[in-house]
Amino acid sequence: IRVRRSRGKREAAPAPGLGARVLMRVEFDPDAAGKEPAYSGRVVKILDKLKARVYAVFRKADDGSGRALPVEKRSAGRPFHVPAAMAGEAEDGDLVAIEPLRESRFGPPSARVVESLGSVKSERAVSLIALATHHIPHVFSPAALKEAESARPVRHAPPREDWRTLPLVTIDPPDAKDHDDAVHAAPDPDPANAGGFIVTVAIADVAAYVKPGSALDREALERGNSVYFPDRVVPMLPERISNDLCSLRPLEDRPALAVRMVLSAEGRKRSHAFHRVTMRSAAKLSYEQAQSAIDGRPDETTAPLLESVLKPLYAAHAIVKIERGRRDPLDLDLPERKLTLDKEGRLAGVRWPERLEAHRLIEEFMILANVAAAESLEAAHSPLLYRAHDAPSVEKLNDLVEFLGTIGVKLAKSDRVRPSHFNGVLGRVRGQAIEALVNEVVLRAQAQAEYSHENYGHFGLNLRRYAHFTSPIRRYADLVVHRALIRALGLGDGGLNDMRGGELAQIAEHISAAERRAMAAERETVDRLVAAHLADRVGAMFEGRIAGVTRVGLFVKLTETGADGFVPAATLGDDYFRYEEATRSLVGSRTRETFRLGDPVRVRLVEAAPFAGALRFEIVSSETREDTRRKPRRPARSDPRAREENRKGKRR
Repeated sequence: IRVRRSRGKREAAPAPGLGARVLMRVEFDPDAAGKEPAYSGRVVKILDKLKARVYAVFRKADDGSGRALPVEKRSAGRPFHVPAAMAGEAEDGDLVAIEPLRESRFGPPSARVVESLGSVKSERAVSLIALATHHIPHVFSPAALKEAESARPVRHAPPREDWRTLPLVTIDPPDAKDHDDAVHAAPDPDPANAGGFIVTVAIADVAAYVKPGSALDREALERGNSVYFPDRVVPMLPERISNDLCSLRPLEDRPALAVRMVLSAEGRKRSHAFHRVTMRSAAKLSYEQAQSAIDGRPDETTAPLLESVLKPLYAAHAIVKIERGRRDPLDLDLPERKLTLDKEGRLAGVRWPERLEAHRLIEEFMILANVAAAESLEAAHSPLLYRAHDAPSVEKLNDLVEFLGTIGVKLAKSDRVRPSHFNGVLGRVRGQAIEALVNEVVLRAQAQAEYSHENYGHFGLNLRRYAHFTSPIRRYADLVVHRALIRALGLGDGGLNDMRGGELAQIAEHISAAERRAMAAERETVDRLVAAHLADRVGAMFEGRIAGVTRVGLFVKLTETGADGFVPAATLGDDYFRYEEATRSLVGSRTRETFRLGDPVRVRLVEAAPFAGALRFEIVSSETREDTRRKPRRPARSDPRAREENRKGKRR
């Protein structure tokens, strides 16, 4: 049953929470036969609400009682006591859902176990916590698995075009399990386009296997996207589809939806056309393999492809960069960390992979293909899901301008801000000590990208229209775009069904929320793995930078691992620290000592809570930038705590 949102004050209805029992007014649409869902309803009354649940790791005592250690950071230092009669079947080391009971005046609060979700003793199960707390579906329904297992490879037959002789190649991370995009480039033989290229991007034809309204389709929509943890992948589609039938394996026939784009010598797209094809990948390459071959170090796989495949790809990318420079999208430099696990699933190390030209090549070709998909569907007046990204809000922009001014960096205010304005700022600080800080605060000022049935452009990429087309194995939005193209361009079976008004908007809202859910789960799992890795190093010193400043303390990001931890303001020293919003800093009322966003610090690890992914530090030393040093002055009279500190100073 689809729950409709009430509109207008007269129809305002209560908002039920997860697990609530409700009274609903349900309506049946007879014209929706064969579609999902046929029933819709509106909440009339909430009968009872689910009590607040807390997820925790259960530590069992000899008498059957135990302690429940919450897995959320905000509750990390607040364990619950579970009486033996209320522990259920929970065993030591289980992830449990608990309901807090009435608190007593003495001792920790009590709780009862309402569900046991499995053991987290194995480091490989650390992602189980994120799956449970974010309600991420990770077990496929029997119907979906049955459909996946019964699927048979799509055989080549007209009207599907035969592209098996075209040497398309996949270029992915070395540990990638599914390969859904392949690329090819060649000089344009047309004399009227001298110096131009024909770039081809072929994407796995997931729509050939996942039909609208099927069990696989319903499961994919519910998940919205694949979720990637360091110790496991929760795929949007079963492995039979994602890692087998739709993975563009080398030298194996695979159905694909491909776009062939003609580029001018300046990198502008002159034309494009979509084709439904059968392809055969010539090779599976990693980014490092492709880059090493171009840099003069080919291996046995890349050597035969160097002249005919790889060099034309890089030559095409060279002209694409010309157009990218003209477009001038937001150019943030934010290193991405990669966690390495050992055989037991424990964190073995953290590395920061180098950004190669091979990465940029694939990114730019995928962007071209995504733009082509949006343009074709708009031209056909077809419904589609846009990947939209709004400009920064006025409030965020004003805050950014004010903050940058405090560190001597100017961002001119304009009636219409563009990515080039931010790029000018980023260019001026490149190579300076504040480069990482400025990249971070510019990122925080940006709006969050989302899926939308309405087009308001993509600010970050500086594009008027943009859709996700290139990853239908792991994103439901791309599958919708594939189906829309198949239907709009008459490319055979598996096209988009007719949709009732608002249905596409609901899909966009759902998968945008699923994306945010996945990002939070992935981030928290990384935090837990790093906290577990550092748990044995309590008391050790680390270098880092202040990554966040609040009234109650500082957030510090470690240089070595990228781990985030908290420094309570009460531990900063024998002073009262005031928060100054304009400069994102904590300033001592008496000493004028300043802790500011981006400042390098040396910290000591005081406490680690692995299951919550929480770390607590204390500052050992800090380096205050010259422009933040101020002469000591008497604290303001309006600050009573500062006056008290001043009186204590006089007595001493």
